[in-house]
Amino acid sequence: MSELHSYPPHDTWHDAVSLDAKAWPRRVERRHTLVPTTCFNCEAACGLVCHVNHATGRIDRIEGNPLHPASRGRNCAKGPATLNQIDDHERILHPLRRAGERGSGQWERVSWDEALDDIGSRIRAAIAEGRHDEVMYHVGRPGEDGFAERVLQCWGIDGHNSHTNVCSSNARIGYQSWMGHDRPSADFANAEVIFLISSHLESGHYFNPHAQRIVEAQSQGATVICVDPRLSNTGSKADYWLPAWPGTEPVLLLAIARLLVLNGAWERDFVRRWTNWEVYLRERHPHRPREFDSVGPALLDDYATYTPEEAERVCGVPAAQIIEIAQIIGAHPTKFASHNWRAAGAGNLGGWQTARCLFFLNVLTGSVGTVGGTTGNGWNKYKAPHPPGAPPFEQWNELSWPQEYPLAHHEMSILLPHFLAEGRGRLEVYFSRVYNPVWTNPDGFSWLEALKDPERVACHVALTPTWSETAAFADYVLPMGVGAERHDVASFETHAGRWIGFRQPVLRRYAEIRGEAVTGESRTHEFNPGEVWEENEFWIDLSWRIDPDGAMGIRRWFESPQQPGTPMSVDEYYECMFSGVPGLADDAEAAGQTALEFMRDRGAYALDGDMYLPYERQVDPAELGDCLLDDSGVYRRTGTPGTWSGAAEELAELQLAGLGDGSPAVQVDGTPREGFPTPSRKLELYSETLADWGWPEFATPTWIPSHVHWENLDLASDERILLPTFRIPTLIHTRSANSKWLSELSHRHPLWIHPSDAEALGIEVNGLVRITTRIGHFVIGAWRTEGIRPGVVAASHHMGRWRLDAESGGSWAGGDVEIINDGTQWQLSRKGRPERHASADDDTERIWWSDTGVHQNLTFCVQPDPVSGMQCWHQRVRVAPAQPGDSHGDVVVDTAESKKAYREWLAMTRPAPGPNGLRRPLWYSRPLKPNPSAYAL
Repeated sequence: MSELHSYPPHDTWHDAVSLDAKAWPRRVERRHTLVPTTCFNCEAACGLVCHVNHATGRIDRIEGNPLHPASRGRNCAKGPATLNQIDDHERILHPLRRAGERGSGQWERVSWDEALDDIGSRIRAAIAEGRHDEVMYHVGRPGEDGFAERVLQCWGIDGHNSHTNVCSSNARIGYQSWMGHDRPSADFANAEVIFLISSHLESGHYFNPHAQRIVEAQSQGATVICVDPRLSNTGSKADYWLPAWPGTEPVLLLAIARLLVLNGAWERDFVRRWTNWEVYLRERHPHRPREFDSVGPALLDDYATYTPEEAERVCGVPAAQIIEIAQIIGAHPTKFASHNWRAAGAGNLGGWQTARCLFFLNVLTGSVGTVGGTTGNGWNKYKAPHPPGAPPFEQWNELSWPQEYPLAHHEMSILLPHFLAEGRGRLEVYFSRVYNPVWTNPDGFSWLEALKDPERVACHVALTPTWSETAAFADYVLPMGVGAERHDVASFETHAGRWIGFRQPVLRRYAEIRGEAVTGESRTHEFNPGEVWEENEFWIDLSWRIDPDGAMGIRRWFESPQQPGTPMSVDEYYECMFSGVPGLADDAEAAGQTALEFMRDRGAYALDGDMYLPYERQVDPAELGDCLLDDSGVYRRTGTPGTWSGAAEELAELQLAGLGDGSPAVQVDGTPREGFPTPSRKLELYSETLADWGWPEFATPTWIPSHVHWENLDLASDERILLPTFRIPTLIHTRSANSKWLSELSHRHPLWIHPSDAEALGIEVNGLVRITTRIGHFVIGAWRTEGIRPGVVAASHHMGRWRLDAESGGSWAGGDVEIINDGTQWQLSRKGRPERHASADDDTERIWWSDTGVHQNLTFCVQPDPVSGMQCWHQRVRVAPAQPGDSHGDVVVDTAESKKAYREWLAMTRPAPGPNGLRRPLWYSRPLKPNPSAYAL
């Protein structure tokens, strides 16, 4: 009898035999080659194994990769749905160029050479003429670590733009201001208390790898606490569900923090050794003795108003429950795992303080980098080294990094159409890559206005695996591969360990295994369906078109090291990367393979090393060289001025102030230790950066009342708080539209409304509702549920897909619409919905759903937090029954009102320059950092 396995043994992957279940009771064997890759349908990069059928040469099944250290062979619905995306009958298979007006739906097929020549010549002219800021790469979900950034740096342009300030900038600033790392990494598997401010089990940041470990910890006795106004799956699974009023989460957290200190249930020695408490006392309590015994009384003084009773009044969470939870947290020191990413952080003005206050509990319990605690992502994420590239460039692109937002964690991408309308700049070539700002971003009609205007955007290139509302307004639509059709390397902070995952074009790899010739001159689009390509080879070849003779100094960074005078191949690129991963080359040699072959066979690699207490690592005094030990105990390396355009003394002063990269260690109890990547090399209870850059009132963890704070609403009338941010675990933002399985699972998003609100507002069961925002309104169906706090309504942000042309795709999840524009007045009305129809896919005859939701984001004005730059997604709305003539899915917007809102939120900022005349703190993380000289205003 054959041995049973959960997965085919790895040594059989090149020729695995299985029985055809559909042939039962006949015994029919099928032979497959199993090729690993990683999922590209969310940010987690879970492992996949594609089964390529020997008889057909096609992928006919996709499962989890048991060798992947994070996902461990398990996937959510989105992973296997990669097969839908490959086989989707409406996918884009060839490069297309606009043949009519933007948005007309008229396209002509072109060759890759034609597209590369045109786009390359435009970029070459812009760079040669000093118009560097006119080339912009705008990425949604990157799915890779650093490839595109290297490309832009080699081009010498500050052209990187991202989606991050519609996603996570608030949380990032909150965490970075504590520990220098911009994301948390919780050791959920070993935690005893798990505190989640999100629907983390079903839709968290890396929810599949995280959810596995959270559920395992809970089964071993861990207490799970969920803060969410909506009864998510996580709330229903948690031991405590706390439906606090949106934006009041910091009050709840600070009440718990105060109780920990009041009850003596805090780790005093950890706080003494690893926070900058001396600075805190100096700045907040200058009259108290500068000794650690003053810290406890000082904290109780600062947080005296955050009592359980006041927290109950503000948050709506019972005081007795707050006391009980504080006791549970205090009883499990060093094993408190926490996470906040989107949710409360993404929704609220000042939402970044939610992350700051949550991590405060980690600090007080000493649960930082411990077994069962929470550490910084930089210690659990590994970024593999890329081949050498160009030095940092000198430019600073104010279209992405405006002076008004010096502390913004990422580019101010949501404001791009407003900046273009104001004449702050123009774009010669605008790349949108796996991004759909017309649909995803707030104020989508302002994006549409910008993308329709060739004076603002001369050439829009959409790099996309599927049709989207944004691609419809492009000049080129270039088909890029999904998770089984491209190369990428990615690593994320999924647990207490480090790993890298390798995404690869499965049919290209299958051809290699079968002995077909795959050379450096081969291109991935030769193996994928149609002419679907990948960005990596596209960027390499485009760089050669920009600099065909090498005179610009760009081409040399993309030249083959083995065959000079020819473009670098992806094999050469990734062999170089993998050879620099600690331990990988040795393990590959032991297996009789190169590092690249080893990764192509396994798809992932776990790095060795103890990930706990990294900040405690002792630094060899020999490594400190000529460092100076300052009064705060930090070793500062003065270094050399490099290419800094100011005086050498000025750069040295900046480095000595901890603003450069010259701080290798901190002295703790007489021993030099690694510490944290902050100016103080410690956890910053008091952030001098926030204070120095104009926000001293927010330098310590505190509460900033939200722009939708419930006490400022007329709840007795029809005002309510709209939560538009929660995710559906079976959807992929834009890319769900070409997945039939996922569309069947989730295709509608009714408005969650509490029965008491429905009765008070006259909303019928399943009735239509008009939601009025500041700049317009939309019409949506209602769903009465007690699973949401009264006073709050909610609608998922995944749905409401639409198309202007029935031939442009999206039939699983989108409907045809009509858009009417009269000056600044815009109206979108649905004309069609998914219906049964004949196609190359028989399943289109089986479509049984028709509701595809409403595009609510169109009606949201830009609301960037003045500190972090994060879009504050929650909306102050009026909720009422639909009016005569309203139809489900209707959207009405006045972009003149959106411009007024933009100017009002812009006026809330405190612009640069900051200390030393800088645009931005030098120590703050930033994608694609320029030379320090570019920081000077």
